[in-house]
Amino acid sequence: MAQQHPITPPPELVQQWTDEYIKDKPACAAPEFIATRSAQWGSDQELEACCAWVSDELSPDLVDELHAARRPKPQSLKEQALELAKPAGTQGAYVTFGPEELGLIRRALEQLPDAQ
Repeated sequence: MAQQHPITPPPELVQQWTDEYIKDKPACAAPEFIATRSAQWGSDQELEACCAWVSDELSPDLVDELHAARRPKPQSLKEQALELAKPAGTQGAYVTFGPEELGLIRRALEQLPDAQ
């Protein structure tokens, strides 16, 4: 068998994604689901190779910065709610929230412990 490219997922992983698709039944088509998973996996392989090179050739201290820049963590519910609560720019201005914003604020509040 010919050697695969380093960012080509192994057949076992493709089978795992196929099983996930069958189990979870996402809204997209199976080829799109597997192609997306494959692209994410290949991108992760490339990032890890870059991090290894940066660590060996430049500075191990830069690896965390590179990883954070290429795979930023999504904002927490708290950070998202605080972003919505920023002043509108005009003192005394009214802010109107839609259902999505209110749902986000509700989920963030539900994570807080009850005050005693």
